[in-house]
Amino acid sequence: MSKFEALTGDQAVATAMRQINPDVVAAYPITPQTETVEFFAEYVADGLVDTEFITVESEHSAMSACVGASAAGARVMTATSANGLALMWEIVYIAASLRCPIVMSLVNRALSGPINIHCDHSDVMGMRDAGWIILFSENGQEAYDNTLQAVRIAEHPDLLLPVAVCQDGFITSHSMERVEVYDDAEVKKFIGTYQPRWPLLDVAHPKTFGPLDFYDYYYEHKRQQVEAMEHAERVILGVAEEFNRKFHRNYGLFEPYRLEDAEVAVVVTNSTAGTARGVVDSLRAQGLKVGLLKPRVFRPFPARALTDALRHLKAVAVMDRSISFGAMNNAGPLFLETAAALALNGVHLPIADYVFGLGGRDIRPSEIERVYRDLLRVAETGQVEQMVTYLSVRE
Repeated sequence: MSKFEALTGDQAVATAMRQINPDVVAAYPITPQTETVEFFAEYVADGLVDTEFITVESEHSAMSACVGASAAGARVMTATSANGLALMWEIVYIAASLRCPIVMSLVNRALSGPINIHCDHSDVMGMRDAGWIILFSENGQEAYDNTLQAVRIAEHPDLLLPVAVCQDGFITSHSMERVEVYDDAEVKKFIGTYQPRWPLLDVAHPKTFGPLDFYDYYYEHKRQQVEAMEHAERVILGVAEEFNRKFHRNYGLFEPYRLEDAEVAVVVTNSTAGTARGVVDSLRAQGLKVGLLKPRVFRPFPARALTDALRHLKAVAVMDRSISFGAMNNAGPLFLETAAALALNGVHLPIADYVFGLGGRDIRPSEIERVYRDLLRVAETGQVEQMVTYLSVRE
């Protein structure tokens, strides 16, 4: 039987990790992820898991230890945020390149400088081309659910790719909410037993890991990663279907809200989607046909499915909690991906980007309402006056 508990987002992920009972966790504390490994360390100390918990001297070492343990055939997890992820940078790429199915809780935080410990998405957007599958979570429940699914996704034999499960630093990581925690035995049954495909410790079948890889083979190895990522959407949906059936959820590639008959819609991830949902309801009560699309899967980017969900609209706004400096109009990564998806799939409609919440600045319902009212004007004129708008920034 499941039970409801009052948990922070970090606690929810630590609870999922306890139920998963990974073979190895290597992690270094960094705000606002620290609570995750603190709670999990207590589970280790209390004998509630069989995990080998490695307290390393840095995040670079943490991911290095994860890669080594995964290559040896272990089920491996870790957690980090922002500057910690940046310190992992070299090994983040190696984890994906060596096809290590590591699961990482990534509590999103602004990258320096100046130093900031609060939420934006500059950390995860910096790793978007590293070869990891990336999932977003609106709240603690989704962080918990996504962590459970991430293990199955990463370890699927058609993928063997690492997965990052994101949630917003402090906004959800340190906010206590009601989380439905599933029965330990049912979770264990869903997760299953990991059967490593190429364990390094299988000495009867010697293997080479991490060799020098020049132009003779490097290109082909990168192409194999592409092929694995091409299977990811199917695998993610298959795991979600089983999870939904077993635990009565409704996960997919994204979550539409009042989108089917909408004329305009906002695309936004993580905790801000919850605020936007309330704005949609308020504007609907005024007779305005507005909707919302909350992406859950950012890598692989579900371009075709997202296009099909948005193609009937008169205008779209994307809300980005990060900036892609030097990109077209210095727009955000989510906007650039969405705009490219629509254009390359033959859908041409007005689209604008709204950058918000950098460094943890609050995003108010009134500001999201402004986005919708801007969109409604764009829908009437067919013209976007300003491609990128910076919400609530002081001029």
